[in-house]
Amino acid sequence: MLFKPYVLKGLKLRNRIVMAPMTRNRSPGGVPTKEVAAYYKRRAKAEVGLIISEGIELSHKASSAYPNCPRLDTKEAREGWKRVVEEVKEVGGAIIAQLWHCGAIRKKGMDPYPQIPGYTPSGLTSPGKRKAHAMTKKDIHEVTEAYTQDAIWCEEIGFDGVELHGAHEYLIDNFFWEVLNERKDSYGGSIKNRTKFATDIVQSIFNKVGKNFIVGLRFSQWKQQDYEAKLVHSPSELEAFIKPLKSSGIDFLHTSMRRFWEPEFEGSEDNLASWTKAISELPTISVGSIGLNKDFLETTLWDKAAMSAKPEGINRVVSDVEEGKYDLIAVGRALLADPEWAIKMREGRLKDVIPYTKESQNELW
Repeated sequence: MLFKPYVLKGLKLRNRIVMAPMTRNRSPGGVPTKEVAAYYKRRAKAEVGLIISEGIELSHKASSAYPNCPRLDTKEAREGWKRVVEEVKEVGGAIIAQLWHCGAIRKKGMDPYPQIPGYTPSGLTSPGKRKAHAMTKKDIHEVTEAYTQDAIWCEEIGFDGVELHGAHEYLIDNFFWEVLNERKDSYGGSIKNRTKFATDIVQSIFNKVGKNFIVGLRFSQWKQQDYEAKLVHSPSELEAFIKPLKSSGIDFLHTSMRRFWEPEFEGSEDNLASWTKAISELPTISVGSIGLNKDFLETTLWDKAAMSAKPEGINRVVSDVEEGKYDLIAVGRALLADPEWAIKMREGRLKDVIPYTKESQNELW
């Protein structure tokens, strides 16, 4: 089933393989270059079913935290993305844009507005550290409007939809996580209230786009400053988290994990994606070192002497998809290293797959 077509809200994908969103830092001035377009086209041409773009910084003054990331709030940036979309679709691909507000990760002094601090629900950037701007309801409304405007631009450009980045300690995740969300109003407190920021955004977007435009959400347990963090601690808490998201009309959920093979809750072998699919009954994407023998941190931060990962077989994810545990798989670093990964895996050519190395991360190929 992994290599057979799949339909996501009317969008026919050639297979269930998704290119995971990965920050590339190759868009000076926020404008995706011709090289960026060629990078995405190369993978679409090589049978990736759906591409989720790298994070696109939201059109808001406090959204950015990294250099040379793409945006949408200039004509030049939108023209750059239009070129990307046209080249992907020219070879039969599908692509959605990931919309990204960095929230707690942003620090004062960062470009393009160095005087602007990070924005978070309660001013917290980490437990006990109040170094960000505590968002007012006016701020929440402004950011919601920015997400909506960016989604409108994405539809006009030709993207098939958007994914809201609600993982990894970025802004939407800051609202989800009770450690950073100490609000006493309708955006804080219960799990349901902590999803309100996200569901407000989803509903606002749906009110402004066409009926076939896809809106999904990526979320995670782990945080950049705490890899053992838990957004939810049990299946019942996960259900309480998912229920309002599903009620918002969201089209898919993308569960970000470092290692897809690890069980999420005690007493079950199922990962977070499997639990999410079972509870939500929504199209669900599983991700986390698929196709490699090491996770991201082992090849970028901790293992300085061996910043590489060998190709691994995908029997487990093939089996999980066939059993209906989740619907799609997102592949990241394996596709950075080898644009033809999907073809080679379909043909059973594991030995021909190019290994991931530190150069894979540094190159735009």
